[in-house]
Amino acid sequence: MSQKEIRVQDDLYEYVNHEWLEQAVIPDDKPTTGGFSDLDKEVEELLMHDFDEMESGEVACPDKQMERAVALYALAKDTKKRNRDGVRPVLKSLGEIKKLDGISALNRNLKKFVMAGYPLPFTMGVDADMKDTSRHCVMLAGPSVILPDTTYYKEGMEQQKEALLGIWSKMVSELLTYTKLTEEEQAQYLRDALAFDEILAGLVKSSEEWSEYTKMYNPMKLRRVSGLLKPLKFRKLMVDLFGDRVPEEVIIAEPRFFASFSTVLNDETFPLYQHWAYIKRLLEATPLLSEKLREIGSTYSRALSGVAVTPSIAKQAYRLASKYFSEPIGLYYGRKYFGEEAKRDVVDMVKEIIETYKVRVSKNEILSPETKEKAILKLDKIVIKMGYPDKADALYDKMVFDGATSLLAATAALDAIALEDNFSKLGQPVDRTKWVMPGHMVNACYNPTSNDITFPAAILQPPFYSIRQSRSTNLGGIGAVIGHEISHAFDNNGARCDENGNLNNWWTKADFKKFGAKTKAMIREFEGIELPWGKVNASFIVSENIADNGGMAVTLEIMSHMPDADYEAYFYNWARVWCMKARPEYLALLLQVDVHAPAVLRANMQPRNFDEWYTTFGVKKSDKMYIAPSKRVVIW
Repeated sequence: MSQKEIRVQDDLYEYVNHEWLEQAVIPDDKPTTGGFSDLDKEVEELLMHDFDEMESGEVACPDKQMERAVALYALAKDTKKRNRDGVRPVLKSLGEIKKLDGISALNRNLKKFVMAGYPLPFTMGVDADMKDTSRHCVMLAGPSVILPDTTYYKEGMEQQKEALLGIWSKMVSELLTYTKLTEEEQAQYLRDALAFDEILAGLVKSSEEWSEYTKMYNPMKLRRVSGLLKPLKFRKLMVDLFGDRVPEEVIIAEPRFFASFSTVLNDETFPLYQHWAYIKRLLEATPLLSEKLREIGSTYSRALSGVAVTPSIAKQAYRLASKYFSEPIGLYYGRKYFGEEAKRDVVDMVKEIIETYKVRVSKNEILSPETKEKAILKLDKIVIKMGYPDKADALYDKMVFDGATSLLAATAALDAIALEDNFSKLGQPVDRTKWVMPGHMVNACYNPTSNDITFPAAILQPPFYSIRQSRSTNLGGIGAVIGHEISHAFDNNGARCDENGNLNNWWTKADFKKFGAKTKAMIREFEGIELPWGKVNASFIVSENIADNGGMAVTLEIMSHMPDADYEAYFYNWARVWCMKARPEYLALLLQVDVHAPAVLRANMQPRNFDEWYTTFGVKKSDKMYIAPSKRVVIW
């Protein structure tokens, strides 16, 4: 089908992207190409080239932190050493899990297991307290399940569940042959791990439940938490970890799971947990072992996303370095490749969008004057983080490892340093200057607990942005993304947080009820849309749809005051930035685990809510991208 046969009024996404979609080839080692993915690939190739030059000595590393990043890159690329080491680097930790003879032994080793990152029947970390974001708290959650989401364990998903667990089981069976377990033990460990996973699946949250992140905040007295976690000696663990900083309260992210913890871990289920932990530890290690084990260990994840080929050792090495030294690498990228002229231009755009947002809030039909005043205060307080931070976090000065050891041991040492740093924050004030994304990441975000927006340098490229693109084109790209992130301050989650990021009801009851009605209207607009790879769950993706809607609304408002506004360029670039070609397996997976709408819907659904779409392209009732005015949704 040629572009002439596609009418923009029927399918904006196909009209703009048809030629690219026909010609684009998904790389063998990736599930998708286009948009964010292609930019990420370009940044990765650029930085891998620079890493190679620094590793060879052709170019000097700019600082000690980048030296360590390059050293980790080199260690990960040393396939001769990795193949020589084989499975040996993980055998000690597997042995420590295997020799546990009961819950008493687990309690004796609990602090050690936490600090070593061994799998436990709960997860724990220190984060900003959502009720008082100036201070830190301890947060507890349950473990993850084998399948991508708990929905795969529900009625009606039996075929997918059986197929995926079959692939996972075959992979694990092959990996277990490399351990010191007997054949009989290997079979038993696999059966028990699957049985423990089934227990978890009935209790832990689904992706949809996690998407309502404000519901993670469930403070509970430490005494009560310790009672729920019996037979584990949780209070002793807290004392061992935090000493005199032990908090009186702990935040429970998954109340249902911890209320039923006695069914998760008891004398009868302990062997199930132990064998699950053994296999999980082995799986976590395989990417860092020999080429053969890395290949086997990626079987399940590749099946989930439809990828045939494991990424090269060099790519894995770069991604490891990027994971452990993200801020130093982001600083290097930003300083070398991001222009100050572009930074000033985009910062000015952000400020204009915030000011326009204030005007729209002041005219909003669902808000009373009292609520409008508080919403505008929140907009006034938004902090802009553009490009990259001034310096890397002090943590990276501590990130030291022994380059003569195994790759697994090196990353374990770095993990322990990062975890100790995280735990050390309890009792310390929250650092609001910290960035949640590094400069070389192709993404953007709103942080609800600090009320800030982050735009890494790497996303400020075409098609999202260019100093050489027209203003209309940039507004349809990075402008709408900026508006999207600002709108997260007022989505169904962000609306519950105040100007300081604290969970705080700043709405009148009547106003929040009206906002709830608008949210339900957005859900209805997307609910049950059938795609070739599955059905959309509109409640799951509503926060991102509210943000997309707000991003388009505020940028179209700016366009309405421009004498040379080019609405065609605006809508074309909006469709262009969401362009994506992906494998069917990956598209089906995203429907279950991604809070964003599928790319084609992001491009095609929001424009039809706005009058400018209809006037620009003469869209009529008979066109596919028409919806009646009474069904159009504009929230912000």
